[in-house]
Amino acid sequence: MLGKAKDFLGEVKVEVKKVTWPSRKEAMGGTLVVVVVVIIMSIFLGIVDTLLSKIVEALISS
Repeated sequence: MLGKAKDFLGEVKVEVKKVTWPSRKEAMGGTLVVVVVVIIMSIFLGIVDTLLSKIVEALISS
């Protein structure tokens, strides 16, 4: 069992060396895109939620 674990970790190490890691600039750019999309979606969903709440409130009160 210990031998299998050691073999597995050795294979993981070999595979990790094959990975092309993004540069700091690329990582920051990707992060910025994600943050901007999350902000835009949050605003959109907030507006939709407010509109739907007003519609339901109008239907209930009439």
